[in-house]
Amino acid sequence: MVLTRKEFELLATLVENAGDIVPRDVLLQSIWGYSREIRTRTLDVHIRRLRKTLEAFGYDRLIQTVRSVGYRFSAA
Repeated sequence: MVLTRKEFELLATLVENAGDIVPRDVLLQSIWGYSREIRTRTLDVHIRRLRKTLEAFGYDRLIQTVRSVGYRFSAA
């Protein structure tokens, strides 16, 4: 599986927090260094690309969207 650096960091953060909801602002701050005040679609674009890459291996449903909050990695 080939991932960009940001995709890898995003996946690693979600896996490290498996089962927990990781808020959008936490992901934006820890991976991109963006503050809470910045509104961007960068995270959504990277999640979409990551899901597309994972889909080839049948793992795209492991990343769940928690609407208006963030994302969760669920291996179950």
